[in-house]
Amino acid sequence: MSTTPAVSAQPRPPRGIAVLRQLLARAAPAALRRALAAAVVASSALGCLLVFDHADRSTAMLIATQVAVLGGFGLYALNVVRRADRARIEAQDEAAASHNQLQKLIDNTGSNIYMKRVDNGQYLLVNKEWERLFGVTRDHVINLTDHGVFPAELADQLRQNDLRVAAGNKSVQYEETAEGIDGERTYISVKFPVLDSAGDPYAVCGISTDITERKRAEDEVRRLNASLETRVLQRTAELEASNKELDAFAYSVSHDLRAPLRSLHGFSDALLEDYGDVLDDDGKDYLHRLQRNVGRMGRMIDDLLSLSRATRADLERREIDLTAMSQDVMTELRAADPPRDVTLVVPDGLVAEADPHLLRLALQNLLANAWKFTGKLTDAVIEVGQAVRSGETFFFVRDNGVGFDMAYADKLFDAFQRLHTTADFQGTGIGLAIVARVVRRHGGHIFAEAEVGHGATFYFNLMSGAKGKP
Repeated sequence: MSTTPAVSAQPRPPRGIAVLRQLLARAAPAALRRALAAAVVASSALGCLLVFDHADRSTAMLIATQVAVLGGFGLYALNVVRRADRARIEAQDEAAASHNQLQKLIDNTGSNIYMKRVDNGQYLLVNKEWERLFGVTRDHVINLTDHGVFPAELADQLRQNDLRVAAGNKSVQYEETAEGIDGERTYISVKFPVLDSAGDPYAVCGISTDITERKRAEDEVRRLNASLETRVLQRTAELEASNKELDAFAYSVSHDLRAPLRSLHGFSDALLEDYGDVLDDDGKDYLHRLQRNVGRMGRMIDDLLSLSRATRADLERREIDLTAMSQDVMTELRAADPPRDVTLVVPDGLVAEADPHLLRLALQNLLANAWKFTGKLTDAVIEVGQAVRSGETFFFVRDNGVGFDMAYADKLFDAFQRLHTTADFQGTGIGLAIVARVVRRHGGHIFAEAEVGHGATFYFNLMSGAKGKP
């Protein structure tokens, strides 16, 4: 008779432990913490009861061991969860601190800063300046779109701008106008996309700087410029009309004055010719003085007309052979005063860009001055040339005549100003004023250097530059 050995069945854990295991596997973190805490207490108590009260000691020991392991696992898991909770809380605190720092940063800037979602246009963030200008708090604006803040037309425009930024995936600058509590304001807005972990734009951030006052200032400048331009045109027209009147007056004066001057000169000649034998020396001297003054008046009329032409004549620049022009003017001066022997020094190839008629008028007066103020010298020298002074190129006319005191140099180029008496040197006091007008008409400037008894040098340029051999 055979017997089958008895096979001892594996002890099964109590049903409460199996339920506890299922609870641990399914519980959410908060519930998990509570279940693990309960498991630690329950497993200790249950293990003690099973060990001391169970009839089958081996089964009791096995169950107690399982329960102890479960309790140890519970304690370990509880510690892990607690550490995870602390790390999560610290991360949340750090994120909150960073958020607060960022919020403080953007709240303390004068620009409007905002962030909106790409998919639906809802606001994610605004700063205090945005709140102040548009009168909407950040708590209220979050989850609103531009259509909940601005008029429909403006909201559509802002939305289109945001979508263009997101589609282009790069920063863009716009000029935008929005109505705020301060009235209509104009902004320069720099908008840029904010990317997610996949590199796709999920939001658009904008920084808008108020340029309203600058725009108003620019508009005011444009308005003033337009007004100024109108006034300039009006003033120019008035000046042109005045110049025409001056032209008519100058030629009228010239014609009307020349006739009596010619009469005075003619009758004085007749007196000298017909009654010279009955006039004594004093009478003849009076008539000669009259003729000299009539001649001087005629020269003054000519000079005033030249001054008028130098101021108002049309300017036509062309290349001029200044060497040849200087030689021609000196030939005229020699013909008018044959006894004098004056040396002219002028280099070949001296060229200028200027109006030929005005430049000749200026050169005639400069060379005539040099001729006049070297009149008492037997070795008179007049030089025309070119030199560099303070980095600029100038033409010059130099003589070795009587010179003048530089203390009075500021009066040289004013009309009717003379540094020498008429008894010593004849003249009207207008010649250098004519030269200065011609130079200024060409955009240049003129100055002089001199020393009493050692001649004078007049430097001038014509803005377009000098050519030739320096």
